[in-house]
Amino acid sequence: MIDKIAWLHLVDGRILSTRSRGKDVYYLPGGKREAGETDAQTLVREVREELTVTIELSSIEPAGVFEAQADGKAAGIVVRMTCFTAEYTGTLAASSEIDELAWLGYADRDRVSAVDKLIFDHLHEAGQLS
Repeated sequence: MIDKIAWLHLVDGRILSTRSRGKDVYYLPGGKREAGETDAQTLVREVREELTVTIELSSIEPAGVFEAQADGKAAGIVVRMTCFTAEYTGTLAASSEIDELAWLGYADRDRVSAVDKLIFDHLHEAGQLS
């Protein structure tokens, strides 16, 4: 099991996604916990590292947990994505590990990881992702 935290940031029916250097697939911003980190600490650190903005701790809200086959891993290795919404301060910009930021809609579902596809489906069914 690969345990990850993700930031769901939607604006006007589109969701912020990132593409890492050397990858073709888009992923929601976030990543793995470091030893001793809480979900909130991981979210703040990962978003700052990837997007150069600061998550406002008081605005963090749970948005669901999703599981799917991990991309590029052996069959049976599952990624669990614990998702949160949150407000931020600063200007969104790709960091050194991110090649591209993109605002994706439901039509872009085939461009994202397997677990992100489940999140896209959920958000689309809820009327949040157009």
